[in-house]
Amino acid sequence: MSQSAKIFNSARQQLKRRVSLMQHPKLLAKLVSLYPPYLGARVQVDAVDFAQHRVCVSMPLSPLNKNIVGTQFGGSLYSMTDPFMMFLLMDALGDDYVVWDKAACIDFIKAGTSRVFAEFHLTDDEIAKVRALASDGRAVFREYTITITDEAGDTVATVKKTVYVRLRAFSKSKNQTVAW
Repeated sequence: MSQSAKIFNSARQQLKRRVSLMQHPKLLAKLVSLYPPYLGARVQVDAVDFAQHRVCVSMPLSPLNKNIVGTQFGGSLYSMTDPFMMFLLMDALGDDYVVWDKAACIDFIKAGTSRVFAEFHLTDDEIAKVRALASDGRAVFREYTITITDEAGDTVATVKKTVYVRLRAFSKSKNQTVAW
């Protein structure tokens, strides 16, 4: 384990005991940006606003995330979309619900040759709909499409994320917590 990973894990364990990161979005953004897979790919969490149910991330083109032809590596493009819809739903729905990423599919539209951006947003109507669908205890699967754009605003890729939601009382995952 690298020294930075050891420091990160130690800080994570200390914070886990002291604070709920969902209540501290700026701290959450910094820690997620320092998460070793994101640090290596250079994924940056630019903004977290749980009040508006919004997260913004970006990723510069760098030697650490270029593919063999010098454009954004597809795995890094996907990684910048994971797990932010889950985070937003966990925060919006609260501890009575279990939320998991279930599936994903990425469609590469254009080569990423610059910094790329993704924005995640839930509306109040969508949150209410998820609550209503899950109210009888059944599993709910919601699909969200995230668009990754470049500096010119052109679409580089679209990612379809399927998220599982269920009332905790009806779930086998009764002990799910944020693993910080």
